[in-house]
Amino acid sequence: MAKAREIKRRMRSVESTRKITRTMEMVAASKLRRAQERVVKARPYAAALADVIERLIRPELTEHEPILRQPDEIRRAAVVLVTNNRGLCGAFNTNLIRHARDLLDRLHADRVETEFHVVGRKGIGYFRFRGVELAGTRTDIGDQPTVEEARSLVQPLVDRFAAGELDAVYLVATEFQSIATTPPATRRLLPVTVPERRVGGGPWFILEPSSERILSGLLPLYVTSQAYRSLVESAAGFYASQRTAMKNATDNAEEFLTNLRRSYNRARQAEITQQIAEIMGGAEALAE
Repeated sequence: MAKAREIKRRMRSVESTRKITRTMEMVAASKLRRAQERVVKARPYAAALADVIERLIRPELTEHEPILRQPDEIRRAAVVLVTNNRGLCGAFNTNLIRHARDLLDRLHADRVETEFHVVGRKGIGYFRFRGVELAGTRTDIGDQPTVEEARSLVQPLVDRFAAGELDAVYLVATEFQSIATTPPATRRLLPVTVPERRVGGGPWFILEPSSERILSGLLPLYVTSQAYRSLVESAAGFYASQRTAMKNATDNAEEFLTNLRRSYNRARQAEITQQIAEIMGGAEALAE
């Protein structure tokens, strides 16, 4: 009987875990829909802003706009890693951390002096535990990032790039392709580059004020929009990964419960058979 009671306790424990994972799956699915909406809204703006800037950029402007400065050699770079404050999301944070480590290793191999900025408790905890020096940390950016948060994240780096203190700024974050595909990706925020085929291309426009002044105002917005897009895609990627992880956990709990029920039924059957045998043995003893 003790064995059947032990299996019953395990079944109750697994059922409780299944309820939790099922609830978390439903919550993640709900938040994922809203996060996807933010991604869908952010992408057209970023694409349209990039298109306008590409049409305005001319080769001679690179000498006047600090953000367009193209260094002959990248000697000092900043790397910004965007992880999440929470776990229970499968390999989401792990993949981002591994991607950032690979990028840092490549930069170090090229003798590039790097400074490392990390967003999210999971990334901060990992690198602090391993003694990696962090130039900056942020834990206040939640799962509903704002444009102002994106600006506060990258604007200090933009100012330092314009001052010549940095030669490049890289952002490591999730690229949200679909619910099932959210790979980590590296975006080079600075310097701003444009495909050669688009430089000076496209139709001609009469601009007021001048294209130089318009471009000067749009370039900071462009960098901020790229950072904001990465933040919202990372938030969507987190919920997609958490939904998948919780669904897998729920399915595993269901399978485990099925096996426990079978074990419980076999244990009960064995106990009942033993009890019947004992009763029959006692009855035969009394008959004698």
